[in-house]
Amino acid sequence: MPPSFLIVDAHEDIAYNALALGRDPRRAAKETRAAEPEKPKGGIATVGLDDLIAGNVRIIFATIYVSPAGGSSTPGKTYVTAEEASALAQEQLAYYALLAADPRISLITTRADMKRVLEAEESRIGLVLLMEGADPIVKPEDVVLWHEGGVRIIGPAWSQTRYSGGTGKPGPLTELGKELMGEMSRAGLILDTSHMAEESFFQALDLFQGTVIASHSNTRKFVDTDRQLSDEMIRALVKRDGVIGAVFYNQFLVKHWRQNGADKQAVTFSDVIDHMKHICDLAGDATHCGIGTDFDGGFGMEATPTEIDTAADLAKFADALAGAGFKDAEVRGIMGENWIRILNRGLPT
Repeated sequence: MPPSFLIVDAHEDIAYNALALGRDPRRAAKETRAAEPEKPKGGIATVGLDDLIAGNVRIIFATIYVSPAGGSSTPGKTYVTAEEASALAQEQLAYYALLAADPRISLITTRADMKRVLEAEESRIGLVLLMEGADPIVKPEDVVLWHEGGVRIIGPAWSQTRYSGGTGKPGPLTELGKELMGEMSRAGLILDTSHMAEESFFQALDLFQGTVIASHSNTRKFVDTDRQLSDEMIRALVKRDGVIGAVFYNQFLVKHWRQNGADKQAVTFSDVIDHMKHICDLAGDATHCGIGTDFDGGFGMEATPTEIDTAADLAKFADALAGAGFKDAEVRGIMGENWIRILNRGLPT
């Protein structure tokens, strides 16, 4: 892959993996694997700083994600109250500040920050903070405090939250959710619609005035569950000039693939490209497709396409896109430039 092909990955749970699983992202993935049991709780590690830099990943939307009690089998602390969710999320926010002390890592909160990362002579990684599930926001008006703390993207849902119906829990925006849309608009945040239930998704688009994305979502055409986007949802995102990040999780790529006992070799980059081509068919061009791998997001290397061993292999996806007929400018867009367009619009100056 030519060095000019920079990559933006719009979804990685870096702080959660560090605090809940003890995974230091500054180690290479294979170092993490060597330190863990054969079948670790989070799956076989894919992400490490050396791997990301080797793959020319330059920007990551790094999540603040906390688990509700009883709603998830994921490891780590869980919350019952909004105050507990907020405290756990603050721990992750503090972790990102600590991580940014590494000279190879920067927090991106403005367009100027992003420009410095992209123009740095030595490869470095910029982190744009994304809150996945809005329960840590105790009151809608507290959005401004999270913005001041560095959060630039908020997804109201994971499963159901106090704000929104979500994956596996259909439903509308709550009254708090409707207030949240106004507060996010005023604060200049980006809305992430991934995980939102279809009813709440369309309500949010009616109420929210700013930049809209789906950081990590695939299409229902190939995997027909409420975790993926319907054609109507895709068209609505296209109308708002949003970008949709493809998830590199086999269960979200191929119908009936299952993590336990399933064959990694049964899924390839071509399955990711099928989802992207469907979005392109609906949109009329490739400017609304991007990458949102969700690497190490509750699954590991064993549940990613056969071409992926570590995050460094994400660079190979450019060749797969070219081989599938995408033009050079389209490949550059999908690998990263489409997300950069979003950030240039959605980040403060």
